Amino acid sequence: MKKETKIIVGVLAGAALGATIALALSSDSTSDLKSKVSDFFADLLDASKDKLAGLAEKATSVADKVKDKVAEINA
Repeated sequence: MKKETKIIVGVLAGAALGATIALALSSDSTSDLKSKVSDFFADLLDASKDKLAGLAEKATSVADKVKDKVAEINA
């Protein structure tokens, strides 16, 4: 991993840990805390799926363009 990537991953992990500790120390009941954490991770998962779907579409588009260029060169 690049140095910058390690720093970003560390910052994000620290932020997630800090948020979790803050929620745990808040005055909410345990069931509310579980619900909030569950909702947070569900939202995070949904956002990741959307981004990966967009990435897959872009990769398919680039692959199609490459195929077309190769076909032009071979023709």
